Amino acid sequence: MNKEEIKNKEKKLLELTRIFCAQKLDDDYGQLCEKLILKLGRKRDVPFKSGKMEIWAAAVIYAIGSINFLFDKSFEPYINSDQISEYFGTKKSTVSNKAKQIKDLFNIWYYSSEFSTQHMSENNPFNDLVMVDGFIVPLSSIPIDLQEMVKNERAKGHDIEFTSRRE
Repeated sequence: MNKEEIKNKEKKLLELTRIFCAQKLDDDYGQLCEKLILKLGRKRDVPFKSGKMEIWAAAVIYAIGSINFLFDKSFEPYINSDQISEYFGTKKSTVSNKAKQIKDLFNIWYYSSEFSTQHMSENNPFNDLVMVDGFIVPLSSIPIDLQEMVKNERAKGHDIEFTSRRE
C-alpha cells in the first residue's frame, strides 16, 4: 500500500471520528482522537492500513474513552461501549480488542498526559506528587522554584523526576 492510499484511509478515519465526537461527545474527545489517529499514521507499519475503517474509528474512540472514564455514568460526556459499536455497525469484542492493541502500542493508560481529556488532566490525583530519588513525595514538600519547574514541564506534557545532589 502506498503513502497516498494510507493518507486516504487516515483522512476517512479522521472524518468518521470527528462526526461521531461532534454528534455524541465533545471537541476535547475529537481532538484526542485526531491526535491518536495521526500518531498511528506515523508508525512505520501503519496499523489501519488494513481492516474496516469503522472498526478502527470505533477502536480509537473506545481507547480514548476507556482511559477517560467515558463509560462511567458519573462522568460527562457519557456513552457506553455498546453505543459506539452500534453507531459504527461493529462487534463490541472486535472494537475492544483493537482498542487494547492501540493502547498497548503507545502504552496508554489512565491519566496518560498525552491522551487525557482536559477534565481528567485537571483532576489527576498524581498532579500533587513528584518523584525524588526514586521516592514519591508531595509536590508541596520540594522547594517552590522546583514546584514551578514541575508545573511548567507538566504543562508542556513532560514528566519530571529529581535526583538530589549528594556532596
